[in-house]
Amino acid sequence: MPKVSKDSASGSTLVEGIVDDRSEVLEGYMVNFQTFLGDADPAPLFKGLPDDRCQCPHWGYVFKGKITFRYADHEETYEAGDAYYAPAGHVPLISAGCELVEFSPADEMAKTGEVLERNYQASRQA
Repeated sequence: MPKVSKDSASGSTLVEGIVDDRSEVLEGYMVNFQTFLGDADPAPLFKGLPDDRCQCPHWGYVFKGKITFRYADHEETYEAGDAYYAPAGHVPLISAGCELVEFSPADEMAKTGEVLERNYQASRQA
């Protein structure tokens, strides 16, 4: 049976001062171990997705800190010790010090990731 840990994950993305993200795909699911180094409101990165919101569902567990998912009509906040499900149609808001593990369908996450990366690169060139 496949497995992964934060230390063994083959994917690694560091956005200085914002997030340290370690990832691996297991049996069609992306597993992300994320440590947020600063407060993050990534809403602008979702521009171009339907309703400018993440269209990928996520299941996760918060080890430290808190994360809020903003929907068109409400918000849901999860803190240390909480497991969560965030359906499509959200935008996250993350507090510095938040540590979590998240599971997402790899295909959907890849589509979202392309938009996030494109918007991130455009913001760095502005």
